[in-house]
Amino acid sequence: MTFRFLVPVLGALALAGCGGSNAAPVKSASTTAQPPSQAASQPRPRRQRAAAPLPPPPVQRQVLPGVDGVIGASEAELVRQFGAARLEVWEGDARKLQFSGTACVLDVYLYPPAAGREPQASFVDARLADGRDVDRAGCIAALRKR
Repeated sequence: MTFRFLVPVLGALALAGCGGSNAAPVKSASTTAQPPSQAASQPRPRRQRAAAPLPPPPVQRQVLPGVDGVIGASEAELVRQFGAARLEVWEGDARKLQFSGTACVLDVYLYPPAAGREPQASFVDARLADGRDVDRAGCIAALRKR
């Protein structure tokens, strides 16, 4: 799964709850047909307050065997495990760190667990240098040994 795929999916999920009704309010025929003196004596309809926007849903963490110590880790913790990242990409408040070795390439995606909090690893993807998928746990273990 690529980073470009994950961010739009999460964005779509976050915006799914923000939809509203496009229907225009219906005016009562009796309100427009009454003389001004009678219309003024009737109570005015109350305006409803717009609902406060909901916060984005929490980021789902990947749960797989062998990703212990990576999922939930901060950037500093990942650097301690794998050394300096070969590639670092920011997209909004999400981040991708790429670590590589002779065995494989590991992409780690970090998202803040809440607004204003430090991003934490939520998803990992592993592949060979030629792009073929490889076992994530095996790649993590190989990169930790170097």
